[in-house]
Amino acid sequence: MIREFIISIYLFIFKILFMLAKLFPLQEKTVGFASFGDNIYYTTRALRKSSNEPIIIVRDSMCKYEFDESIATIIPFHLTRPIAYIKSIYHLATATTILVDNYFGFLAVTKFRKGATCIQLWHATGALKKFGLQDPSIKNRTPKAIKRFQQVYNRFHYITVGSDRMAEIFEESFGRPSETMLRTGVPRTDFFYNQLERNHALQAIDDYLPHTRQKKVILYAPTFRENQLNHYRIQLDVSRMYEELSQDYILLIKNHPAVRYELQHGYEDFVFDVTDYYDVNHLLLVTDILITDYSSVPCEFSIFHKPIIFYAYDLTEYPGLRKDYVSESPGPIVYTTEEIITTIKEENVDLEKIAHFSSIWNKYSKGNSSNHLVDFIMERKSPKHQVG
Repeated sequence: MIREFIISIYLFIFKILFMLAKLFPLQEKTVGFASFGDNIYYTTRALRKSSNEPIIIVRDSMCKYEFDESIATIIPFHLTRPIAYIKSIYHLATATTILVDNYFGFLAVTKFRKGATCIQLWHATGALKKFGLQDPSIKNRTPKAIKRFQQVYNRFHYITVGSDRMAEIFEESFGRPSETMLRTGVPRTDFFYNQLERNHALQAIDDYLPHTRQKKVILYAPTFRENQLNHYRIQLDVSRMYEELSQDYILLIKNHPAVRYELQHGYEDFVFDVTDYYDVNHLLLVTDILITDYSSVPCEFSIFHKPIIFYAYDLTEYPGLRKDYVSESPGPIVYTTEEIITTIKEENVDLEKIAHFSSIWNKYSKGNSSNHLVDFIMERKSPKHQVG
Protein backbone atom coordinates (compact mmCIF):
# COMPACT_ATOMS: atom_id res chain seq x y z
CA MET A 1 0.00 0.00 0.00
CA ILE A 2 1.62 3.26 -1.18
CA ARG A 3 0.27 5.34 1.69
CA GLU A 4 1.67 2.99 4.32
CA PHE A 5 5.03 2.90 2.52
CA ILE A 6 5.28 6.71 2.52
CA ILE A 7 4.33 6.84 6.22
CA SER A 8 6.94 4.22 7.04
CA ILE A 9 9.69 6.16 5.26
CA TYR A 10 8.67 9.39 6.95
CA LEU A 11 8.62 7.80 10.41
CA PHE A 12 11.97 6.09 9.81
CA ILE A 13 13.60 9.44 9.02
CA PHE A 14 11.84 11.08 11.97
CA LYS A 15 13.07 8.32 14.27
CA ILE A 16 16.68 8.78 13.18
CA LEU A 17 16.50 12.54 13.75
CA PHE A 18 14.84 12.02 17.11
CA MET A 19 17.49 9.53 18.24
CA LEU A 20 20.25 11.92 17.23
CA ALA A 21 18.55 14.73 19.16
CA LYS A 22 18.36 12.51 22.25
CA LEU A 23 22.16 12.60 22.39
CA PHE A 24 21.79 16.13 23.77
CA PRO A 25 21.06 16.60 27.49
CA LEU A 26 17.51 16.71 28.80
CA GLN A 27 16.53 20.31 29.63
CA GLU A 28 14.00 21.84 32.00
CA LYS A 29 11.64 23.23 29.37
CA THR A 30 8.12 22.74 28.06
CA VAL A 31 7.38 22.04 24.41
CA GLY A 32 3.84 22.22 23.08
CA PHE A 33 2.91 20.67 19.74
CA ALA A 34 -0.15 22.63 18.73
CA SER A 35 -2.69 21.66 16.11
CA PHE A 36 -5.71 23.40 17.65
CA GLY A 37 -3.70 25.55 20.04
CA ASP A 38 -6.14 26.84 22.64
CA ASN A 39 -5.49 24.30 25.39
CA ILE A 40 -1.75 24.70 24.96
CA TYR A 41 -2.08 28.49 25.01
CA TYR A 42 -3.94 28.57 28.33
CA THR A 43 -1.61 26.00 29.89
CA THR A 44 1.63 27.70 28.85
CA ARG A 45 0.30 31.10 29.89
CA ALA A 46 -0.39 29.76 33.38
CA LEU A 47 2.97 27.98 33.39
CA ARG A 48 4.80 31.22 32.63
CA LYS A 49 3.40 32.72 35.83
CA SER A 50 4.88 29.85 37.85
CA SER A 51 8.18 29.25 36.08
CA ASN A 52 10.87 31.02 34.08
CA GLU A 53 11.86 27.89 32.18
CA PRO A 54 11.87 28.04 28.37
CA ILE A 55 8.56 27.36 26.61
CA ILE A 56 8.50 26.43 22.93
CA ILE A 57 5.28 26.22 20.90
CA VAL A 58 5.56 24.12 17.76
CA ARG A 59 2.67 24.98 15.42
CA ASP A 60 1.59 22.61 12.68
CA SER A 61 0.09 23.92 9.46
CA MET A 62 -3.50 23.51 10.74
CA CYS A 63 -3.01 25.68 13.83
CA LYS A 64 -4.47 29.20 13.54
CA TYR A 65 -4.26 30.10 17.20
CA GLU A 66 -2.56 33.37 18.05
CA PHE A 67 0.17 32.73 20.62
CA ASP A 68 1.87 35.41 22.70
CA GLU A 69 5.57 35.53 21.78
CA SER A 70 6.35 37.06 25.17
CA ILE A 71 5.34 33.75 26.71
CA ALA A 72 6.88 31.26 24.31
CA THR A 73 9.14 30.82 21.33
CA ILE A 74 7.01 29.94 18.29
CA ILE A 75 8.35 27.47 15.70
CA PRO A 76 6.53 26.32 12.54
CA PHE A 77 6.29 22.56 12.07
CA HIS A 78 6.28 21.83 8.37
CA LEU A 79 8.58 20.00 5.97
CA THR A 80 8.78 23.12 3.80
CA ARG A 81 10.68 24.75 6.69
CA PRO A 82 13.42 22.11 7.20
CA ILE A 83 15.57 24.02 9.70
CA ALA A 84 12.58 24.84 11.92
CA TYR A 85 11.38 21.25 11.52
CA ILE A 86 14.68 19.84 12.78
CA LYS A 87 14.67 22.33 15.66
CA SER A 88 11.21 21.07 16.60
CA ILE A 89 12.45 17.50 16.78
CA TYR A 90 15.40 18.64 18.89
CA HIS A 91 13.10 20.34 21.40
CA LEU A 92 10.78 17.33 21.44
CA ALA A 93 13.69 15.05 22.33
CA THR A 94 15.22 17.28 25.00
CA ALA A 95 12.20 18.66 26.90
CA THR A 96 11.09 17.54 30.33
CA THR A 97 7.44 18.37 29.55
CA ILE A 98 5.75 17.72 26.20
CA LEU A 99 2.21 18.94 25.56
CA VAL A 100 0.21 17.73 22.54
CA ASP A 101 -3.38 18.54 21.58
CA ASN A 102 -4.10 16.12 18.75
CA TYR A 103 -3.06 12.83 17.21
CA PHE A 104 0.55 13.22 15.99
CA GLY A 105 1.75 10.16 14.10
CA PHE A 106 5.44 10.83 14.76
CA LEU A 107 4.91 9.96 18.42
CA ALA A 108 4.88 6.31 17.36
CA VAL A 109 8.67 6.43 16.98
CA THR A 110 9.53 8.82 19.79
CA LYS A 111 10.42 6.87 22.88
CA PHE A 112 10.85 9.54 25.54
CA ARG A 113 13.65 9.17 28.04
CA LYS A 114 13.29 8.98 31.81
CA GLY A 115 12.47 12.40 33.21
CA ALA A 116 10.22 13.47 30.32
CA THR A 117 6.45 13.66 30.64
CA CYS A 118 4.07 13.75 27.66
CA ILE A 119 0.59 15.13 28.38
CA GLN A 120 -2.27 14.95 25.88
CA LEU A 121 -4.51 18.04 26.00
CA TRP A 122 -7.16 16.64 23.68
CA HIS A 123 -8.98 19.34 21.72
CA ALA A 124 -12.51 18.15 22.56
CA THR A 125 -14.17 18.48 25.97
CA GLY A 126 -16.59 15.66 25.26
CA ALA A 127 -17.40 13.00 22.69
CA LEU A 128 -20.70 12.24 21.00
CA LYS A 129 -19.07 10.01 18.39
CA LYS A 130 -16.38 7.34 18.59
CA PHE A 131 -12.73 8.03 17.83
CA GLY A 132 -9.32 6.45 18.22
CA LEU A 133 -9.44 2.69 18.67
CA GLN A 134 -13.25 2.85 18.84
CA ASP A 135 -13.61 4.57 15.45
CA PRO A 136 -15.46 2.14 13.14
CA SER A 137 -13.26 3.18 10.20
CA ILE A 138 -10.30 1.53 11.92
CA LYS A 139 -11.46 -1.81 10.54
CA ASN A 140 -10.38 -0.57 7.11
CA ARG A 141 -6.81 0.07 8.25
CA THR A 142 -3.94 -2.39 8.09
CA PRO A 143 -2.71 -4.21 11.22
CA LYS A 144 0.49 -2.16 10.91
CA ALA A 145 -1.49 1.08 11.01
CA ILE A 146 -3.52 -0.05 14.03
CA LYS A 147 -0.32 -0.97 15.84
CA ARG A 148 1.04 2.49 15.04
CA PHE A 149 -2.08 4.13 16.49
CA GLN A 150 -1.60 2.30 19.77
CA GLN A 151 2.10 3.21 19.82
CA VAL A 152 1.10 6.88 19.58
CA TYR A 153 -1.45 6.56 22.38
CA ASN A 154 1.08 4.75 24.55
CA ARG A 155 3.29 7.85 24.47
CA PHE A 156 0.69 9.76 26.50
CA HIS A 157 1.85 9.56 30.09
CA TYR A 158 -1.23 11.57 31.05
CA ILE A 159 -4.44 12.86 29.44
CA THR A 160 -6.36 15.83 30.80
CA VAL A 161 -10.11 15.39 31.21
CA GLY A 162 -12.99 17.61 32.22
CA SER A 163 -15.25 14.80 33.40
CA ASP A 164 -15.37 11.22 34.58
CA ARG A 165 -17.35 10.37 31.45
CA MET A 166 -14.53 11.62 29.21
CA ALA A 167 -11.99 9.69 31.28
CA GLU A 168 -13.89 6.47 30.56
CA ILE A 169 -14.05 7.31 26.86
CA PHE A 170 -10.31 7.99 26.69
CA GLU A 171 -9.59 4.69 28.38
CA GLU A 172 -11.55 2.94 25.62
CA SER A 173 -10.46 5.13 22.71
CA PHE A 174 -6.75 5.31 23.49
CA GLY A 175 -6.33 2.04 25.35
CA ARG A 176 -4.81 3.85 28.33
CA PRO A 177 -5.29 2.92 32.00
CA SER A 178 -7.37 4.99 34.39
CA GLU A 179 -4.32 6.24 36.31
CA THR A 180 -3.20 8.23 33.27
CA MET A 181 -6.31 10.43 33.42
CA LEU A 182 -5.75 13.89 34.89
CA ARG A 183 -8.98 15.28 36.28
CA THR A 184 -7.77 18.87 36.10
CA GLY A 185 -10.51 20.10 33.80
CA VAL A 186 -9.97 21.36 30.24
CA PRO A 187 -7.63 24.40 30.18
CA ARG A 188 -9.37 26.33 27.42
CA THR A 189 -12.67 26.38 29.34
CA ASP A 190 -11.06 28.77 31.84
CA PHE A 191 -11.95 31.48 29.36
CA PHE A 192 -15.66 31.12 30.05
CA TYR A 193 -15.16 32.03 33.72
CA ASN A 194 -12.88 35.04 33.20
CA GLN A 195 -14.94 38.21 32.74
CA LEU A 196 -11.98 40.34 31.65
CA GLU A 197 -11.07 37.93 28.89
CA ARG A 198 -14.67 37.63 27.87
CA ASN A 199 -14.88 41.41 27.49
CA HIS A 200 -11.76 41.44 25.31
CA ALA A 201 -13.20 38.63 23.20
CA LEU A 202 -16.48 40.47 22.75
CA GLN A 203 -14.54 43.47 21.46
CA ALA A 204 -12.53 41.25 19.10
CA ILE A 205 -15.70 39.70 17.71
CA ASP A 206 -17.31 43.12 17.40
CA ASP A 207 -14.34 44.31 15.32
CA TYR A 208 -14.33 41.12 13.24
CA LEU A 209 -18.08 40.88 12.72
CA PRO A 210 -20.04 44.02 13.71
CA HIS A 211 -23.32 42.33 12.73
CA THR A 212 -23.27 40.36 16.00
CA ARG A 213 -24.26 43.44 17.98
CA GLN A 214 -27.29 44.12 15.81
CA LYS A 215 -29.09 40.77 15.83
CA LYS A 216 -29.19 37.44 17.64
CA VAL A 217 -26.60 34.89 16.55
CA ILE A 218 -27.15 31.35 15.29
CA LEU A 219 -23.94 29.34 15.02
CA TYR A 220 -23.93 26.27 12.79
CA ALA A 221 -20.95 24.10 13.70
CA PRO A 222 -21.16 20.65 12.05
CA THR A 223 -18.54 17.95 12.19
CA PHE A 224 -16.95 16.55 9.05
CA ARG A 225 -18.00 13.61 6.89
CA GLU A 226 -15.16 11.44 5.58
CA ASN A 227 -16.67 11.32 2.11
CA GLN A 228 -17.03 15.11 1.89
CA LEU A 229 -13.60 16.40 2.88
CA ASN A 230 -12.92 17.63 -0.65
CA HIS A 231 -16.50 18.14 -1.80
CA TYR A 232 -18.36 19.46 1.22
CA ARG A 233 -22.07 20.09 0.77
CA ILE A 234 -23.91 22.09 3.39
CA GLN A 235 -27.32 20.61 4.13
CA LEU A 236 -29.00 23.79 5.36
CA ASP A 237 -31.56 25.49 3.14
CA VAL A 238 -30.03 28.92 3.58
CA SER A 239 -32.69 30.53 1.41
CA ARG A 240 -35.51 29.33 3.70
CA MET A 241 -33.63 30.37 6.83
CA TYR A 242 -33.05 33.79 5.31
CA GLU A 243 -36.75 34.20 4.54
CA GLU A 244 -37.90 33.13 8.00
CA LEU A 245 -35.15 34.30 10.37
CA SER A 246 -33.06 37.10 8.86
CA GLN A 247 -35.11 39.87 10.46
CA ASP A 248 -33.96 38.84 13.95
CA TYR A 249 -30.92 36.61 13.41
CA ILE A 250 -27.64 36.22 11.58
CA LEU A 251 -26.17 32.81 10.75
CA LEU A 252 -22.51 32.01 11.38
CA ILE A 253 -21.06 28.86 9.80
CA LYS A 254 -18.08 27.27 11.52
CA ASN A 255 -16.96 24.24 9.55
CA HIS A 256 -14.49 21.63 10.69
CA PRO A 257 -10.94 22.75 9.79
CA ALA A 258 -10.65 19.81 7.38
CA VAL A 259 -13.35 21.12 5.03
CA ARG A 260 -14.11 24.30 3.12
CA TYR A 261 -17.45 25.83 2.25
CA GLU A 262 -18.17 28.47 -0.37
CA LEU A 263 -20.93 30.84 0.71
CA GLN A 264 -23.97 31.26 -1.46
CA HIS A 265 -24.37 34.71 -2.95
CA GLY A 266 -27.31 36.91 -2.09
CA TYR A 267 -27.25 36.49 1.69
CA GLU A 268 -24.25 38.65 2.55
CA ASP A 269 -26.04 40.37 5.43
CA PHE A 270 -27.25 37.07 6.91
CA VAL A 271 -24.70 34.27 6.43
CA PHE A 272 -21.04 34.57 7.46
CA ASP A 273 -18.32 31.92 7.18
CA VAL A 274 -16.27 32.04 10.39
CA THR A 275 -14.34 28.81 9.83
CA ASP A 276 -11.02 30.65 9.83
CA TYR A 277 -11.67 32.61 13.02
CA TYR A 278 -8.90 31.47 15.33
CA ASP A 279 -10.81 30.92 18.60
CA VAL A 280 -14.11 29.06 18.69
CA ASN A 281 -14.56 30.14 22.33
CA HIS A 282 -15.08 33.72 21.16
CA LEU A 283 -17.77 32.56 18.75
CA LEU A 284 -19.55 30.56 21.45
CA LEU A 285 -19.57 33.64 23.65
CA VAL A 286 -21.74 35.61 21.21
CA THR A 287 -23.90 32.65 20.13
CA ASP A 288 -27.54 32.65 21.16
CA ILE A 289 -28.48 29.34 19.51
CA LEU A 290 -26.08 26.55 18.57
CA ILE A 291 -26.90 24.17 15.73
CA THR A 292 -24.62 21.16 15.46
CA ASP A 293 -24.77 17.43 14.80
CA TYR A 294 -22.19 15.00 16.22
CA SER A 295 -19.48 17.52 17.10
CA SER A 296 -18.19 17.89 20.66
CA VAL A 297 -18.85 21.64 20.67
CA PRO A 298 -22.18 21.38 22.59
CA CYS A 299 -20.24 19.94 25.54
CA GLU A 300 -18.51 23.25 26.23
CA PHE A 301 -21.32 25.46 24.91
CA SER A 302 -23.65 23.90 27.45
CA ILE A 303 -21.77 25.87 30.12
CA PHE A 304 -23.84 28.88 29.01
CA HIS A 305 -27.16 26.99 29.45
CA LYS A 306 -28.31 28.29 26.06
CA PRO A 307 -30.37 26.49 23.38
CA ILE A 308 -28.77 23.70 21.34
CA ILE A 309 -30.35 22.11 18.28
CA PHE A 310 -28.99 18.83 16.93
CA TYR A 311 -29.35 18.76 13.15
CA ALA A 312 -28.85 15.03 12.55
CA TYR A 313 -30.08 14.76 8.97
CA ASP A 314 -27.97 11.62 8.39
CA LEU A 315 -28.42 10.04 11.81
CA THR A 316 -29.12 6.54 10.51
CA GLU A 317 -26.13 6.64 8.15
CA TYR A 318 -23.44 8.39 10.17
CA PRO A 319 -20.91 5.83 11.44
CA GLY A 320 -19.55 5.65 14.95
CA LEU A 321 -22.08 7.52 17.06
CA ARG A 322 -22.04 6.64 20.73
CA LYS A 323 -25.04 4.51 21.70
CA ASP A 324 -26.43 7.18 24.03
CA TYR A 325 -26.39 9.97 21.43
CA VAL A 326 -30.17 10.16 21.06
CA SER A 327 -31.08 9.63 24.71
CA GLU A 328 -28.56 12.11 26.11
CA SER A 329 -28.65 14.90 23.51
CA PRO A 330 -29.77 17.93 25.57
CA GLY A 331 -31.64 19.60 22.74
CA PRO A 332 -34.18 18.61 20.10
CA ILE A 333 -32.91 16.35 17.32
CA VAL A 334 -34.18 17.58 13.96
CA TYR A 335 -33.74 16.34 10.40
CA THR A 336 -34.75 19.22 8.11
CA THR A 337 -34.26 22.96 7.80
CA GLU A 338 -37.99 23.43 8.35
CA GLU A 339 -37.72 21.71 11.73
CA ILE A 340 -34.81 23.97 12.63
CA ILE A 341 -36.85 27.06 11.81
CA THR A 342 -39.86 25.80 13.79
CA THR A 343 -37.69 24.94 16.80
CA ILE A 344 -36.11 28.38 16.82
CA LYS A 345 -39.43 30.20 16.47
CA GLU A 346 -41.19 28.13 19.10
CA GLU A 347 -38.17 28.18 21.45
CA ASN A 348 -38.58 24.44 21.87
CA VAL A 349 -35.62 23.73 24.15
CA ASP A 350 -35.18 22.26 27.63
CA LEU A 351 -32.64 24.43 29.47
CA GLU A 352 -32.66 22.17 32.53
CA LYS A 353 -31.57 19.25 30.39
CA ILE A 354 -28.78 21.38 28.93
CA ALA A 355 -27.62 22.29 32.46
CA HIS A 356 -27.55 18.59 33.39
CA PHE A 357 -25.60 17.82 30.20
CA SER A 358 -23.06 20.48 31.20
CA SER A 359 -22.68 19.03 34.69
CA ILE A 360 -21.72 15.69 33.13
CA TRP A 361 -19.09 16.93 30.65
CA ASN A 362 -17.70 19.90 32.60
CA LYS A 363 -17.49 18.43 36.07
CA TYR A 364 -13.87 19.50 36.59
CA SER A 365 -13.80 22.51 34.25
CA LYS A 366 -14.69 25.29 36.67
CA GLY A 367 -12.37 28.15 35.69
CA ASN A 368 -9.06 27.01 37.18
CA SER A 369 -8.15 24.02 35.00
CA SER A 370 -4.92 25.59 33.67
CA ASN A 371 -3.63 26.23 37.18
CA HIS A 372 -4.51 22.70 38.27
CA LEU A 373 -2.55 21.31 35.33
CA VAL A 374 0.43 23.60 35.97
CA ASP A 375 0.47 22.52 39.62
CA PHE A 376 0.68 18.94 38.43
CA ILE A 377 3.46 19.75 35.94
CA MET A 378 5.51 21.58 38.57
CA GLU A 379 5.03 18.73 41.02
CA ARG A 380 6.26 16.27 38.38
CA LYS A 381 9.45 18.30 38.05
CA SER A 382 10.32 17.85 41.70
CA PRO A 383 13.13 15.33 42.32
CA LYS A 384 10.88 12.76 43.97
CA HIS A 385 8.70 12.38 40.84
CA GLN A 386 10.20 10.93 37.69
CA VAL A 387 8.56 9.16 34.74
CA GLY A 388 10.14 5.91 33.69
